[in-house]
Amino acid sequence: MPLNRVILRALLAALCGMPLLASAQPASAGIFTCVDAKGRRLTADRPIIECLDREQKELNPSGSMRRAVGPSLTAKEQAIEDDKARRLAQEQQRAEEEKRRDRALLMRYANREVHDRERALALQRVEDVIVAVGRRSVDLRTQRAELAAEAEAFAKDPARQPARLTQLIQDNEQLQAGQKRFIDDQLLEKSRLGTRFDDELARLQRLWALREAPATAAQVVTPAVLGTAPRATR
Repeated sequence: MPLNRVILRALLAALCGMPLLASAQPASAGIFTCVDAKGRRLTADRPIIECLDREQKELNPSGSMRRAVGPSLTAKEQAIEDDKARRLAQEQQRAEEEKRRDRALLMRYANREVHDRERALALQRVEDVIVAVGRRSVDLRTQRAELAAEAEAFAKDPARQPARLTQLIQDNEQLQAGQKRFIDDQLLEKSRLGTRFDDELARLQRLWALREAPATAAQVVTPAVLGTAPRATR
């Protein structure tokens, strides 16, 4: 730009009371300020390199604080902060899951009677299966005794025992072993159900108490609110 134009522009700016370089920055540009490690207060129109290890303040053109900019972190420090944020998010997620679980429990079990009834039904279903399998086990033991009696005729010469009889004995023994494993699994399921309902009941008792607490508090406050509280005697 020719020199005379620069001088003319400067004179016009001065006459109008405007900064010469007002158009060089947007009106909303912030100002960064901080105190460095040597105690010096520094100011710049962008984040200050000397203060990357400490907090900087970004100010509005009016001088009011727009925001605080935290110190830059090393890779190790950033990893620690990321781990903290991840744990916090996990804790918040667990808390939300607990709340959803509590709401679902209260919707499913309105009171102790409903919970006790469902517990009894669940345990009875498992017990019915155990009884049915037990009857089948008795039949298998009876069948095994009959097969043993039939095999007794070949005790002195097992090689003469028919293959059919040998197979029936093996099948019977496998079925009895399977029945025993199944009954053991059902007994474990019965124990698991009992533990589950015990844990649910303990949780529900706290939830029911919390649900009833506002009503109890309201009953205590109502007389005073209605002006029926006892008056002090003179």
